[in-house]
Amino acid sequence: MSIFYDLISAEELEDAAKIEARSYPEDEAGSLETFRYRQSQAPELFLGAYLPAADGRGRTLVGYVCSTLSPDETLTHDSMEQHVPGSSSICIHSVCIDAAHRRKQAGLNLVRGYVARAERAAQAGANYERLLLIAHDHLLGFYQKAGFELVGLSPVVHGARPWYELRKVLARPSHAATPPYASVEQAQQGQSASGSQQLPPGLWEALQQQSSTRGRPVARLLTSFPNAVQDVVSDVGQDAAGGLPTNKYDLLCPRLGCGSVILKSGVASWVERESVQLDLPGQTLPDCLGALPAPPATAQWWLVKPNAMAFENIGFSRAVQTTGPNGGRLKLLACAECDLGPLGWCEEGGSEFWLACNRVGYRA
Repeated sequence: MSIFYDLISAEELEDAAKIEARSYPEDEAGSLETFRYRQSQAPELFLGAYLPAADGRGRTLVGYVCSTLSPDETLTHDSMEQHVPGSSSICIHSVCIDAAHRRKQAGLNLVRGYVARAERAAQAGANYERLLLIAHDHLLGFYQKAGFELVGLSPVVHGARPWYELRKVLARPSHAATPPYASVEQAQQGQSASGSQQLPPGLWEALQQQSSTRGRPVARLLTSFPNAVQDVVSDVGQDAAGGLPTNKYDLLCPRLGCGSVILKSGVASWVERESVQLDLPGQTLPDCLGALPAPPATAQWWLVKPNAMAFENIGFSRAVQTTGPNGGRLKLLACAECDLGPLGWCEEGGSEFWLACNRVGYRA
């Protein structure tokens, strides 16, 4: 069975603490109380590695990465102990894989996937600029394989052995090369606010091009379910804040031949709200992308928050001048692997991401 990744819930923290206790010396292992603090303060930064249950109804935690945020550009005792929301440094406290799954690339894949999620979140507007961690000398090569660079000996004292600091600077989008778009229509036509051509012709249409990806699951479209949205929502994992139903199945890229996993089950909340104009009037869409009604009519959406770290795979357009419902400039969402889209939208710098229920596939 393949390992998959998802955010750790509060109910799974005891399992994580047990893995920690089995993996670290007593003077280095984090406590359950510490885990509860980190997960309560920065749940989007506590990522688990799981094996699916044989019956498909549960999962077993086999590893995790947990972090908090700090405004400091290097690790100190204070930055390791305090979480400062909105800060630019992701301070990784623990990377751990249970002993039975080590030396199988599970740890390396987990760290690389964590970095990729952080970069997607930064590109979506999160304030993340870097990841920081400390490690013992025998693990330096491991983290360098995952893309980290060695900074040097760390002043942090935790346990009896010395620590070395490593850093990964995140790639961030550059907005200087291309002027902002005046509207969604101009963005799709590759024009800036001044009317000059800024993107090669056909680039926007590349969102509709065929993918050559292989071996992906076949996504079921919403139209294939007899009761439409009612068949793909589940109230088992209701959103803690609003009591909203969640996605019963993994959300996939709906394009036949891609099927890339966009979001794991139970992560998004179902919301019916006003539609948003994502397409050109009269534009012909692929069969796998459902039509959205014109505002102010309502549409069915999957709401993902608090940042793009929650996604397995998502791509973002540049921000356009068109104003979203909350007053920010729109960014359009697409499959990060085959570029199919628009699948949904977010507002620049916002903490909410909206996928149209009829523009994603379902692993059912």
